[in-house]
Amino acid sequence: MARVTTRSGDDGYTGLLGAGRVPKYHPRPEALGTVDEATSALGLARAQSPTPRVREVVLRLQRELYLLMAELATTADAREKIGQPLTPEHVAGLERLADELKAEVAIPPAFVVPGATVSSAALDLARAIVRRAERHVVRLLHEGEIEGWETARYLNRCSDVLHILARYDEVSQGVDIQTQG
Repeated sequence: MARVTTRSGDDGYTGLLGAGRVPKYHPRPEALGTVDEATSALGLARAQSPTPRVREVVLRLQRELYLLMAELATTADAREKIGQPLTPEHVAGLERLADELKAEVAIPPAFVVPGATVSSAALDLARAIVRRAERHVVRLLHEGEIEGWETARYLNRCSDVLHILARYDEVSQGVDIQTQG
């Protein structure tokens, strides 16, 4: 049976993939926790969307965000053990996906008010959480805690894709995109 409770975090510290432990409020667990929140919000969107294409894209993003979390959780001394889970190709793949989706749905040049459908609202929630994760990751990069800007680039493109995907989801359900002009 999988062990859920380890009691190893009862002292207010958490382990990373590699040597050492950090306080639970350290910027690295903050970033990891925020990406975890995003994957959960995406799970809600995937469970709610009636659109197969949306569910397929969301599952892809969830899997890629797990790669990103592995990268964030790995210390410098253990880096060579995992290689580079998130590559420039992942970022390029999100850019291609954004272009594909934009070819199928017009994105209005105004602020969109979330909540036209339950699933698009969950996608917008995930987008906002991904943006927060990006801010945490950029802090880690600026402070020298992690190296390589692919994580920040990925999160930036991911939030763009989620905005477009939410509009795609609304249109696929026959709902007009709600804007605030």
